[in-house]
Amino acid sequence: MWFKLRVVRLVLPLLAFAAHEPAIAETPAGTFRDWRKGAIDHAQRMRKFLDFRHKAERTPSVVFKYRFDRNPSGVIETYQPGGPTLTARNAFFADLGTNGRTCFSCHQPQDGWSVSAASAKARFEASSGFDPLFRRVDGATCPTAPVATLDDRRKAYKLLIEKGLIRIGLPLPRAQDLQFEVSAVDDPYKCTTNRDTGLTSPTEGIVSVYRRPLPSTNLGFNASIMWDGREPTLESQAVDATLIHAEADAAPDAFRQAQMVGFEKGLYTAQIFDIRARRLDEGTVTGGPAILPLLQSSFYVGINDPLGRNPTGAPFDPAIFDLYEAWAENPRKDREAQHRRSVARGEQVFNNGFCGFCHNTPNVGGHSFDTLLNIGTADAKDLPGLDIGGLPVLTLTCTKGDLAGRVFKVTDPGRALITGQCADIGAFKVPGLRGLAARAPYFHNGSASTLAEVVEFYDQQFALELTQEQKDDLVNFLASL
Repeated sequence: MWFKLRVVRLVLPLLAFAAHEPAIAETPAGTFRDWRKGAIDHAQRMRKFLDFRHKAERTPSVVFKYRFDRNPSGVIETYQPGGPTLTARNAFFADLGTNGRTCFSCHQPQDGWSVSAASAKARFEASSGFDPLFRRVDGATCPTAPVATLDDRRKAYKLLIEKGLIRIGLPLPRAQDLQFEVSAVDDPYKCTTNRDTGLTSPTEGIVSVYRRPLPSTNLGFNASIMWDGREPTLESQAVDATLIHAEADAAPDAFRQAQMVGFEKGLYTAQIFDIRARRLDEGTVTGGPAILPLLQSSFYVGINDPLGRNPTGAPFDPAIFDLYEAWAENPRKDREAQHRRSVARGEQVFNNGFCGFCHNTPNVGGHSFDTLLNIGTADAKDLPGLDIGGLPVLTLTCTKGDLAGRVFKVTDPGRALITGQCADIGAFKVPGLRGLAARAPYFHNGSASTLAEVVEFYDQQFALELTQEQKDDLVNFLASL
């Protein structure tokens, strides 16, 4: 009841996101494509910074219909209702570029089809930094970083090893769209400040930002593609990823694009086993990925939009999740039952608070509309529960539009790098929540190393005043997704 009473009071601050107004990037995702040529040209030019040698990709011969992988909280399941995939026959696993990379290099099942910092570190240590994941074009803090020795490589790939971050080199938008200039850059890697790899003036050139690879699973629930919504389709994303991250000489043909996208669309991923709650799909609870194809069949963009844009006119329902309701009244007193009750309570904390205003896709938790939001995670200041150490800081001065004269200090301009609009500074996609336990760290910049830090950030950033029990319950629920 306490949370229900707070919902009305929390909605208005959410719309403004405290000091981050205007928080909502209204520009439709995928509208701007001018970034594409500059980003691809940049990646291709970076081929002059050679990787010393390649290590062959280790790829399973088959991805079975049901696949189970361990993670710190238990076990994550990959489910392919269409049946197993022979990797030798699918372009998702093919080396189509010049640097030994495949899609699988950065999207693996044990990491929820993303790449976790823990996995990146393990792969670095096992290969001395020669695994295909570690390529100078985007795995290094800058392509100019030395990689001749093991110590060199450890420094060059530090953000990938420590935070699971990939460098994205994006051009500033064209002059007629650009409402701001980059008036200052504090860049420890000298990538954005180097004319060869970065800016050539405050309004021209490449900006390097560092972001977590999004999962290539559960994609049927996408309302926008990429953290900044820059891709209009999964097919275009497959092409651009091949040309940029794999540094390919040519784009994959339509047949290979269809293979990549078909594989991704056929993947469903969720936590299936918790080390304390045990099976998450036992009895009448519906954790795990088996329910996801059914949910996808009824999903449409705007299905549960809190701003009244549902195309059917249906009202927003804040009860986003109902996976673990049956555990709420478990009368047993053993530790398993106690943890299950905690998960059920956490589900109610999520539903009765304001979490679902952003993470509103039913039983998935992404944003059901193509709205990108600014919750402050890109702000270059001390944030509760977050660590932005090691990230460059950009000072953006708005020179046009309604926000002319405003100065923003951020580690990543977000959607504004695509649209050029000051209102979009710091705005990012709201990701789905399934498989969270496998893919730490969190947020676009890996600034939260644990789910406890994620909850702490929200609690302090938006003055939720959660009790410690509520925080623990919410973490246990999120880990069960």
